[in-house]
Amino acid sequence: MRCPFCGHLDSQVKDSRPTEDHAAIRRRRFCPECGSRWTTFERVQLRELTVVKSDGDKATFDRDKLAKSLHIALRKRPVDEDRIERIVNSIQRQLEASGETEIPTKAIGQMVMEKLRELDQVAFVRFASVYRNFREAKDFEDFVENLGDGEDPNG
Repeated sequence: MRCPFCGHLDSQVKDSRPTEDHAAIRRRRFCPECGSRWTTFERVQLRELTVVKSDGDKATFDRDKLAKSLHIALRKRPVDEDRIERIVNSIQRQLEASGETEIPTKAIGQMVMEKLRELDQVAFVRFASVYRNFREAKDFEDFVENLGDGEDPNG
């Protein structure tokens, strides 16, 4: 693997171990040219996933973008990084196991909503306010009221 610091073409693996959820291999690497160290993660990818946006545009599934949206919703909430990584892995595995190669953003959003609803109500409401694109304060009020009724505000 190419060194990300100096561009040298040959790096050495110093340590390999599975991640906590055994969904990836964590490798510590070393560049013999510049002496830099860094970490890489190797994951199984069952199939190439394409995300179909609401306007019909298509993009390659990006797990980092999914993780970023979870981090935003969970900002300053008592949820550790490992839990977020497990959620991202779980959603990605669900998508890959579905057998579909083109996934609508709405389906991914629903999966995130389900995970956040189980994990943290504040993060759930934060994500929903962006995902559902509330037009008026009344839309948000209705959504929050339905939370208290035990109804599914997703539907």
